[in-house]
Formats: sequence, C-alpha cells, structure tokens
Amino acid sequence: MTVTLRLATGDDLMAVGAMHQRSRVAAYSAFLPAEALADPTPEAMGRYWAERWHWEQDNHRLRVAERAGALVGFSYLGPDDEDDPATGLLNAIHLEPAEQGRGTGRTLMVDALGAMRALGWRRAVLWVLRDNAHARAFYERGGWTPTGAQREEYIGSVATPQLRYTRTLLA
Repeated sequence: MTVTLRLATGDDLMAVGAMHQRSRVAAYSAFLPAEALADPTPEAMGRYWAERWHWEQDNHRLRVAERAGALVGFSYLGPDDEDDPATGLLNAIHLEPAEQGRGTGRTLMVDALGAMRALGWRRAVLWVLRDNAHARAFYERGGWTPTGAQREEYIGSVATPQLRYTRTLLA
C-alpha cells in the first residue's frame, strides 16, 4: 500500500504526539540515555502538540502521512526561527520506527519543500541533532548542507548539540 499525505486536524494531535515520542526514542536511543528519552510520555507529547498547534496553526503547516489508514509520519514547517522572511523552517519530520526505509520520509520532505516554495520562501532551513547520523545523511541526500551554525538544547537532562542545515528552494 502506498502512503498518502493530508493536512492534520485537531483530532490527529494526540496520535501525532504519541508517534513523535516513539520516533524520538527509536532515533535517539543510539546516542542518548534511556532516562533522557523516558519523558515526555506519549500522552504528554500529544498535549504538547495540541498546545503548540493552538498557537501556531495560523502560520505553520502540519502534514500527516498515512498507510492503510494508520498514521505513519508527519512533517511540520513554518517561518524561519531567525525571522528571515525569505526562509522557511522545516521544524520536523518524524516517522513510526517501522516506517523507516519505505520512502515515507522522502515523500514528506518533497511535499514540505513544495509547500515552502508555494508560500514564497526561497530558502529552507532545519536543525538536526549533531549525533543523529541517520537523519543527517537523510537530509544530505535530499540536498541539504550544513551552514556551520550550532545550538544546544536539552532532551531530558542531556545537552544535545544541533546543527543548522539549509537548501535553496528553486521554483
């Protein structure tokens, strides 16, 4: 069965949060301790997405991927976090762990880049965990390159260095 994409609705947010938590645990467990990934719970992550969506739905886009009617991934994009009006920020692409390697991430990325172009942005940026070699390779295969910018945020009590990537959005 093929994957289908659609805009998310408020009814999707708890499932998006739970899937986001499963994705984080699967993707980050190779380089982060289990205790850092234990919180938030899937339910708390769903509440996080409901709250975030409440405030950001006017200028962000949440797209979900479904296979056989089940949520298997999502993308989230919005304006640049450094206020560049020509740039859009790909905030997230997350997949159900079993969905890795099936083309769903690439489908979500291509769709997000098209949406960014349609919104008039000429450049896209994202942040990726420095130690997430799998995600970095995925984005690099998709034409993204590191900018050299770095930041540090926490997952649980663990500081996680992040790298900023960019790519041009051609018409």
